This record gives sequence, C-alpha cells and structure tokens, in this order.
Amino acid sequence: MSIVLFVCTGNLCRSPMAEGLLGERLAARSLAARHHVQSAGTWAADGEPASEPAITVMAERGIDITGHRSHALTSDHIAEADLILVMGQEHARVIRSTWPQYEWKVRLLSEMSGKRRDIPDPYGRPIDDYRACADSLQRYIDAGMERILEFL
Repeated sequence: MSIVLFVCTGNLCRSPMAEGLLGERLAARSLAARHHVQSAGTWAADGEPASEPAITVMAERGIDITGHRSHALTSDHIAEADLILVMGQEHARVIRSTWPQYEWKVRLLSEMSGKRRDIPDPYGRPIDDYRACADSLQRYIDAGMERILEFL
C-alpha cells in the first residue's frame, strides 16, 4: 500500500482538508484500498481536532473529518511516505533541511497540477477563507490526480 502524506504547519486546517479530499477522490475511484492518505504538521501538537471551520467546510462537501487528530511530523512519517505533498515552500524547506535523504519525495501540492503556488493558511480567519482554501485544495487535487497516482 502506498502512502500520500500531506504536510502543513499545525495539521489543523489545510492538510486535514486535503487528506479528506484526496481520500474521497480515491474512494470514488475504488483506489482507497491501494493508497493510504495521512497528514501531519511541521509545528503541530499531537492529538488536536481539526479546526471547527475546517470541519464545517468539509461537511458542506460531504466529507467528515471530525475524527482527525493532529500529528507532529516525524522521521517515521517521512520515511514511510511514498509522496509528501506540502502546502507551501516553507514546509518543503523544513523537510528537505531536516531529512535531506528524502527530498525527492517532497512536492508542493500545486505542482501536481503544473502550478507552483503556496496555499494560504486560513487558520484564525473567517470561514470564507476556509472555503477558498478548500476550493484551492480541491482544484489542485482534481487537476493533479493523475500525476499524484503516477508518483505512487
């Protein structure tokens, strides 16, 4: 089974939403048994639920992330992942400087769709910012799905 790891800062908003979105897309293609989706944060505390606005925005899309609990990024996460999709250049820099032997696994999520853009963090912002973030995540995942699968 291959593993896709989404990484953001606190593992409360962007990466749990991306995890839910990709998980739903894989299930729709009957690929969930072959690919596992995880998320972690470069500055995350373990065991925190996803932020309420993230839960709400995903529920609006029919995706339940209420069971999500945050994870601090570890060496095991990095070693076990087949593809590490980060939300921003800073996340990539942290991973590449801490685990240079795995730099080849790290990509910006936006790169999967041929772009090279950071996805802004909606944490602490109005719910419309979460909706805009989820729209970006969904757009990059949908447009980059074939490329994501190629890496796995």
